[in-house]
Amino acid sequence: MLAIGLMSGTSMDGIDAALIDTDGEGANVRIGFHFTPYDEAMRARLRAACTLALGVERPGPDMVIDPIARDLTLAHAEAVAALLAATGTAPDEVGVIGFHGQTVAHRPERGWTWQIGDGALLAQVTGIRVVHDFRWADVAAGGQGAPLAPGYHRALAGGLERPLGVLNLGGVGNLTWFGEDAWLSFDTGPANAPIDDWVREQTGATRDEGGALAAAGAVHDSVLDSMLDTPWFDLAPPKSLDRDAWNVQAVRGLSAADGAATLTAFSAATVALALNHVPAPPRRLLVTGGGRHNPTLMAMLERRTGIPCEPVEAVGWQGDELEAQAFAWMAVRVLDGKPTSWPETTGVPQPTSGGIVSEG
Repeated sequence: MLAIGLMSGTSMDGIDAALIDTDGEGANVRIGFHFTPYDEAMRARLRAACTLALGVERPGPDMVIDPIARDLTLAHAEAVAALLAATGTAPDEVGVIGFHGQTVAHRPERGWTWQIGDGALLAQVTGIRVVHDFRWADVAAGGQGAPLAPGYHRALAGGLERPLGVLNLGGVGNLTWFGEDAWLSFDTGPANAPIDDWVREQTGATRDEGGALAAAGAVHDSVLDSMLDTPWFDLAPPKSLDRDAWNVQAVRGLSAADGAATLTAFSAATVALALNHVPAPPRRLLVTGGGRHNPTLMAMLERRTGIPCEPVEAVGWQGDELEAQAFAWMAVRVLDGKPTSWPETTGVPQPTSGGIVSEG
């Protein structure tokens, strides 16, 4: 089936739209990809929505955070149209859209997670069947609701040497570990989110392009140690994080470059700590997500873990597209009634199929 996956991640930089031909198992062929960046006004509205959502004790079924959810959905519809045009694909050739929406708060410790976006509206506008609300069923069943992409990593990684680590460095980091007959996945800690927030605050840029600001600074070990001194890192998986579980408060008072260097070292160090929770060290870490474009972060990661770190392109995967592809893959699985999360990935008691279907 031709399937579109849509992902607007915790970095809030824009919409990834991927078109793949998939059976929801191991047969997955890339057809095309389109990225639609958010303008600064949309990013500001999304950040404001996250701030509001974090103050909610528990969201109700009809709770709305201003018109952002509708505008976000229409932006995703435009991304679908752009992807179809770029690939020469007609809407009626596509069997399903996997629509993640935008996470505004993730509170598994309170028994909820919140992604905004109107799946029924997206189906109406595009004319294509949409699967959405992927995380709620997992959380309702007792899981963390994250991470969800590891099932797709497993579908792609069948022939690769084990033990293997697949590390996603988005706003939040998560690690999928594969042994010969076992697998495990969990969030490692913050990845790009605090670095991006610091750089935006200090320079007005959206990210530390090429890791240049961090490369010009010095890591303040006392600040880094204080940031790492939290019981969360000692918790055994399953575990997951909200984007704003950590902020930039600890590095205030440092220069822009030293703050960036210290936050970048923090992201790398959290991955090293996460490796204490896997049964055996991976032979290598395949890195996906925006963090792999930051050579300073990649160098710190390799130095602190002692493990070769390579972008996923080394094995023929598309790192900028992988999460969007994963939601296309998951959408097909939901239509087939197959699991999209497992005890090994979210801690859900038994394999669970998430997602709500809205017909086009």
